Amino acid sequence: MPYATTAERMHRCDRLDADEVARFASLCGDQNPIHHDAEFASRTRFGGIVVSGPQLSSLLMGMTATHFSRPGPNGPRAMLGLDFRFRFRRAVRAGQPIELAWEVVAVREKASLGGDLVFLAGRVRDERGEDAVKAVGKVLVREAL
Repeated sequence: MPYATTAERMHRCDRLDADEVARFASLCGDQNPIHHDAEFASRTRFGGIVVSGPQLSSLLMGMTATHFSRPGPNGPRAMLGLDFRFRFRRAVRAGQPIELAWEVVAVREKASLGGDLVFLAGRVRDERGEDAVKAVGKVLVREAL
């Protein structure tokens, strides 16, 4: 029996305030004022503080780690991220409601690694339902050791 199935989906809604955006940007070394300075950011085409790409990417990757570390149909699972790619389509403003989601699109047994390769399609959508980020991922899911 597989460790993951194409029926698996992950979904969450969030709203990142300006303090969270600035704190994350500082932690990852991103001092771009568009993530820190409300006055500066208000004069840009975005009209305010925007969430950094690394923060949105981290939230998406964290969802997969949390989801695939929970028990599955065969019991406890372990997950290792192998490949993630992100395409940033539009800015997400601080305080804007967003929806983050992943869907399993394929599962292939990988006997040499003792688990399943799980292929994912993900996205971050803004409050209008438009894609702000499109993502693809590949993870290894196996029995927890």
